[in-house]
Amino acid sequence: MTLESLVLDRPASKAAAPAGRYPVLPRPDLTWTPEVERATAHLYEKVKTVIPPVEWPFHAPYVKAINDLKKVRNAVILAHNYQTPEIYNCVADVVGDSLQLARLAASSKADVIVQGGVHFMAETSKLLSPEKTVLIPDSNAGCSLAASITGADVRALRAAYPGVPVVAYVNTSAEVKAEVDICCTSSNALKVVESLGVDRVLFLPDRFLAQNVQAQTKVQIIAWTGACEVHERFTAEELLRVRADDPSIKIIAHPECPREVVEVSDFSGSTAAMIDYVKLNKPARVVLVTECSMADNVAAETQGVTEFVRPCNLCPHMKRITLPKILDSLLTMGEEVLIDPAIAERARASVQRMIDLG
Repeated sequence: MTLESLVLDRPASKAAAPAGRYPVLPRPDLTWTPEVERATAHLYEKVKTVIPPVEWPFHAPYVKAINDLKKVRNAVILAHNYQTPEIYNCVADVVGDSLQLARLAASSKADVIVQGGVHFMAETSKLLSPEKTVLIPDSNAGCSLAASITGADVRALRAAYPGVPVVAYVNTSAEVKAEVDICCTSSNALKVVESLGVDRVLFLPDRFLAQNVQAQTKVQIIAWTGACEVHERFTAEELLRVRADDPSIKIIAHPECPREVVEVSDFSGSTAAMIDYVKLNKPARVVLVTECSMADNVAAETQGVTEFVRPCNLCPHMKRITLPKILDSLLTMGEEVLIDPAIAERARASVQRMIDLG
């Protein structure tokens, strides 16, 4: 499937109206009632292993109100794997990694996309769905990795390394995507790097992902110095202590982790690959070396088959997205994500080149 088929071939009649044309809706009653309890009982069944019963009466009124409002707004809610269980399991229509979310949302018939994730993810959704209204419940939900580099930085790199192609991880702003040759994800980074047919590439912004790709290829990778504040805090020493306590435990690391962390792990892959590994292999005990909420979400889906052991680290930016903020976003149609058309066109092209690889 090409980006053009997702974006450009959609009939004009399906385009969403500008956000200002949506009326602000009255705030619903958020009282915990028997009706709310009945309406959300099937959803609590999905998360009962990770959300205590005492907490559900606080979440459930928001869950019901949000699910009702989605129908009014013809909206789809995207939830990244790092969103909290009450969002991921109870109000999201599409779950997954950032690019997967954007592609699936683009193929939907929704007029409105609400991004349960950080700002660069909302921009990617807008790139793939320019005719839709894309909302982020908190525009301050940023990303240390995406914030580590700007479009001006990329232009300076090109000047310093003339003729060397530039690969950008999707965890970057639209401004940065507009300045590079091609994008990649954590799952296809090696394939993208080797597809260019050159001896060396510039790779940005994650130095640890770059190191982990470098270990698998002869292509020289010149890396930017950015890092994810969640993954860079893990150490090989702490994981070795966990394994010493239980040699049978499986350690699964995200490739945004430092190289030495990946080396002591049993498996390394994207968030989707990590989830698939657990569901396929059903290890008795596992450490997911990534953001904490993903373990909760996989635990809810596997219903006690696997015990998830810390360590994990919280992403403060992902945690800015909450049920109350999602509700407010649907009520007020804020905060809308907009991208300068000139930037969007070039950023979309770098994503398209990656999609064309298959």
